Amino acid sequence: MTSSISRRLVLWLAVPLTLLALCGVLIHYFNSVAPGVITGDRRLRDAASALSARIQFKEGQFVLDRQVAKGVGSTAPPVDDTMLFALRDSHGTLLAGDPRLQPAPLNSTAVQAFALAPINRGNVRTLTSRLVTPQGPLTLTVADAAKINEAAARFGFMSTLLWDFVQLDVTLVLVWVGIQLGLKPVKKLRDEIAERSPLDLRPIAESTVPRELAPLTATLNRLFLMLRTSVQSQQQFIANTAHQLRTPITGMLAQLDLLATDPAALPIKHRLVNLQEGMRQLAHSSNQLLTLARADPAVNITTKNQVVDINHIVSEVVAKFFDRALQCDIDLGVESQSVSILADPSLIDDLLSNLVDNALKYTPAGGRVTVSAGRDSQGKPFVQVEDTGTGIPEAERQRVRQRFYRLPNSPGHGSGLGLSIVDEIAKLYGGQLCIDAGVNGAGTIMRVEFPGGM
Repeated sequence: MTSSISRRLVLWLAVPLTLLALCGVLIHYFNSVAPGVITGDRRLRDAASALSARIQFKEGQFVLDRQVAKGVGSTAPPVDDTMLFALRDSHGTLLAGDPRLQPAPLNSTAVQAFALAPINRGNVRTLTSRLVTPQGPLTLTVADAAKINEAAARFGFMSTLLWDFVQLDVTLVLVWVGIQLGLKPVKKLRDEIAERSPLDLRPIAESTVPRELAPLTATLNRLFLMLRTSVQSQQQFIANTAHQLRTPITGMLAQLDLLATDPAALPIKHRLVNLQEGMRQLAHSSNQLLTLARADPAVNITTKNQVVDINHIVSEVVAKFFDRALQCDIDLGVESQSVSILADPSLIDDLLSNLVDNALKYTPAGGRVTVSAGRDSQGKPFVQVEDTGTGIPEAERQRVRQRFYRLPNSPGHGSGLGLSIVDEIAKLYGGQLCIDAGVNGAGTIMRVEFPGGM
């Protein structure tokens, strides 16, 4: 599974930004919240100390004079009016102060303990102290109702933590958006290459890409140049091979035709006929192999296509096979409409020639072959050859497209390349070869549909 650059960048930024946010929260706590909590605890201790100094035992019970508690007529430190207190004996009975203040539990060794107590629908921080007097142990609980308590401090801390992480999330979203915008040239380059057909090896304009992508673009352009050079060499090789093969074969056929008319060759005429047939088969097979090589997409990457009038190609192909159809007593007809596509005229000629050749080969005497061209109901161009021959079983319709495959008991000495050539040329121009049965299941319909026209 390939990794995403965007996700990796966001991950690399998310970890340090999260650590920085946590450090910021801790700094805020120690700079703002902790000093307030420490100061509040110190005030509670001072208040507890001041109040414990004003406890008196009168008439058999403990009292805490309120005037004295406020500092009137006493040398003890004053106690703020916002301080709440509750004085209880060893049995938990309230002796003086606010009954809402409950003492915090103290173990046998603890003298003081901080806790939270609910006051006025809120929590206040309390300090519970154990006092030892000659008349027995007492419990004094004090609370500061006016100052920031622990709950408020906790709320402030959590609010700061939440806000810092909201800022972190927003920052990561902005970083993600920035990365996506920054990677837009990469996606544009990817889309430009993806939209190209295998035939398009034009160099990419290096002036339109960012500097970071310039080395990649230069490398791609070098690759395209090497492919164009290789294809041109292959095309030149095929052209030279075609010339070197066709010239001697044509010369040999001409010499054999002259030799067959010579009276001196009459005793071996039947051998000359077999030799002529073999040379014609060799010429046909070599032409098919060269056509198949020319139809290879790898060879046609740099082919310059042009507007091809299919109706004109149909007329030329039918005229080329007309004499053969007459000799075989086959009705060769045309039903063509004017339609054009972008293609190589010679390859379209080869495609249609192979279809007509196959149809004539497999149609018995007295049969019919119809060549048609036009547009279907969706406006797509097509060429079609329909015959009344032996037909192709449905199970074999995919296999006959394979190179060198021939149907069992096929007539003649074909090489099994005709439909392979048709299929390759159709795919070269984004079309497809469809093989169906003829009317009432008799014969075969060979139809090549192209994706668009002119």
